[in-house]
Amino acid sequence: MCDIWKGNKNIKQLTEHDIRPLIASFRKLGTKQIVMSGGEALLHAGFFKLCELLKKEQFNITLLSTGLLLKKHATQILELVDDIIISLDGDEAIHDSIRNIPGAFKKMVEGIDVLKMKDPSYRITGRTVIHRLNFRSWVSIIENAKEIGLDQISFLPADLSSQAFNREVLWSTERQSEIGLTRQELPLLKEIVSCLPVRFSDEFKNHFIAESAAKLMNLYTYYCAVHGLCEYPYKKCNAPWVSTVVESDGSVKPCFFHPAIGNINNKNLDEILNSDDAVRFRKQLDMDHDQICKRCVCSLNLAPGVSPVVTKSY
Repeated sequence: MCDIWKGNKNIKQLTEHDIRPLIASFRKLGTKQIVMSGGEALLHAGFFKLCELLKKEQFNITLLSTGLLLKKHATQILELVDDIIISLDGDEAIHDSIRNIPGAFKKMVEGIDVLKMKDPSYRITGRTVIHRLNFRSWVSIIENAKEIGLDQISFLPADLSSQAFNREVLWSTERQSEIGLTRQELPLLKEIVSCLPVRFSDEFKNHFIAESAAKLMNLYTYYCAVHGLCEYPYKKCNAPWVSTVVESDGSVKPCFFHPAIGNINNKNLDEILNSDDAVRFRKQLDMDHDQICKRCVCSLNLAPGVSPVVTKSY
């Protein structure tokens, strides 16, 4: 559900030259966790060199990945990456169809197997975007997540309306209808969501399913809101106050969805985040009424005292 790979025509990538100044800012900001995303971050030729620089500073590194290259890079991943979140779209047939890559599911599973064989305690979780192409398979997605050895699975709806993730223009009505559920499909979605707490009671209790039953029902509410049947579900989020996104071209954003507030090619990261414009944005942001926040598909809510997260996009 991400268009980063389409828009990066000039193959923009953060380099070692970009990372070294960032590290000084990370120290000032008390950063603890770096999330490496893409596209596919493992396609970056210098990915592990960047990880080496960050690990020297004892930052925790999380990798968001399709899972296609886990087997190839298993040794370096175990050495330099603290945990992985893989994208799981469905069972083998559905996953390969959505990814449009024959054998994608098999390669992902092989990579997970290799990592778990080398280190059974290594944490690999899954994230699934629930949408029109896979919502009927929600039960099998959870069962598959258990079978392939994931430690946890989480879910969110498809982002249909923003220009986040490198979309140069908003999705067309045709693309939105391809991914978003129709009004006629909403009752079935509600039925499926309602059955999950009964069928997977243990998985909710032990948090193999990351969200509560109520939060999963918000996915149904979200798609109802897309059709104007209700308000978008409330989200408790403090992402702009505890994290930031550094894009491959150096753009700095409060989160993936809001516009850039600066660029590391012009100023240091800590200067950007503490600039008058950035401070003003955080002071004036009203998430209950801001249209970007109201329609947002995900949220980050770190408790007081938890160090900020810096997310970097490749």
